[in-house]
Amino acid sequence: MTWNKPPPAVAVAAADAHDTDHGRLRELGYKQELKRHLSVLSNFSISFTVISVLTGVTTLYNTGLAFGGPATMTLGWFVAGAFTMAVGLSMAEICSAFPTSGGLYYWSARLAGDRWAPFAAWITGWFNIVGQWAGTASIDFSLAQLIQVIVLLSTGGNNSGGYLASKYVVFAFHAVILLSHATINSLSITWLSFFGQLAAIWNMLGVFALMIVVPVVATERASAKFVFTHLNTDNSAGIHNKLYIFVLGLLMSQYTLSGYDASAHMTEETKNADRNGPIGIISAIGISLIVGWGYILGITFAVKDIPYLLSPDNDAGGYAIAEVFYLAFKSRYGNGVGGIICLWIVAIAIYFCGMSSMTSNSRMTYAFSRDGAMPLSSIWHKVNKQEVPINAVWLSAFISLCMALPSLGSLVAFQAMASVATTAVNIAYALPILFRVMLAHKSFVPGPFNLRRYSILVGWIAVLWVATITVLFSLPVSYPVTKDTLNYTPVAVGGLFTLILLSWIVTARHWFKGPITNLGG
Repeated sequence: MTWNKPPPAVAVAAADAHDTDHGRLRELGYKQELKRHLSVLSNFSISFTVISVLTGVTTLYNTGLAFGGPATMTLGWFVAGAFTMAVGLSMAEICSAFPTSGGLYYWSARLAGDRWAPFAAWITGWFNIVGQWAGTASIDFSLAQLIQVIVLLSTGGNNSGGYLASKYVVFAFHAVILLSHATINSLSITWLSFFGQLAAIWNMLGVFALMIVVPVVATERASAKFVFTHLNTDNSAGIHNKLYIFVLGLLMSQYTLSGYDASAHMTEETKNADRNGPIGIISAIGISLIVGWGYILGITFAVKDIPYLLSPDNDAGGYAIAEVFYLAFKSRYGNGVGGIICLWIVAIAIYFCGMSSMTSNSRMTYAFSRDGAMPLSSIWHKVNKQEVPINAVWLSAFISLCMALPSLGSLVAFQAMASVATTAVNIAYALPILFRVMLAHKSFVPGPFNLRRYSILVGWIAVLWVATITVLFSLPVSYPVTKDTLNYTPVAVGGLFTLILLSWIVTARHWFKGPITNLGG
């Protein structure tokens, strides 16, 4: 079985000599359908906003506190960050060679060789797209939950008769947020570029404001020894092995440091994409590492009583960071209004994160359907007069809404779905890198950005890291293991893999040929 290769470069070079970006895209097999309005700053802004340290750290701070506490968060951040940078560097190198909206699945097809190209593209693409849809669902549902906590604190708190929204109201919040994100993503790329840069500025300034204000306002502060060396082994999960606890606590960092493939998915709308796409990936990871650590430090210096912050009986109902903000201002000024304002700063950052996440996965949906990989592909890859893949935007919103439906039955079920966002996307990151180091180590022709002699070494480090965290994040997170405490990550990811593989065996292998040219003629 062979795949539809793009036309030779020499066949299109003359026709597009006036436009390097358009000519490069034609070399890869596609005509230009999207506007190239994004600068390197705009490309970076989208990935930086999808990573959004305010989103990831805030959402999973409870996990970090419970499993390892301060030491896991402050030191584990750089453990996860260093390996994430290895993954990002390898992806950036491949992105420089193949700057298309398809990103990961297109890379896999080009690097796996003719025989395996269709299957490699199929499995990588479906892991990537489902992981991205799950990511958008997870981000927007997390925002809905945070709004629930803000409303609770604004009406008196958990211990003073505050209003705790029901699961149906939270789901309604989630639906409205998704609707607004789909509406924004229906605008032209010029507007998305503006919102993306605004989002990056908000995330950056928000981190600096909170990391300074919260510990300064707090009347009691933790010592440096506590922040950097205290390993919390006191949890209700029945887990006491220090290494095991440290590993589980890394989930907060790894969940946060993902989503930077957005820069790759936006390359067909980015100027000088073979250079600026890789820069977007690397700079988003690097700057997120710095500002994220500052945010973790700022918040953790205001932490004193870990069991109380995690208790469902506190004013924030057990939402640790919300309780930290609320207590800091209440202890200083007698009320927690300032803490609620801080939570709104985080909420707006999460809102921008969800917006950019939908931008990224709608482009992935557009590219994947352009190559005929999705049911009703001809519908999803249509571009409107503003050169926006409008149908892909609304499909992404609808699927992300459906993915939150399990929350109405059980939050455990929803969390199982949300776990796909981290694990599946990282698997999709690793697959083209694996093909690069195993099958294309001699044939790969690098673009302007490349790792030179370190390419294979960095690639193997990236692949082994993803393999490691896939196993680690599938381990039980509570003992004894019951249906209510089971870690459903391997079930969810294994189920996804089974569906992808079965769909390939039963049907897709007969008709899916991998990336196909849309040049015509």
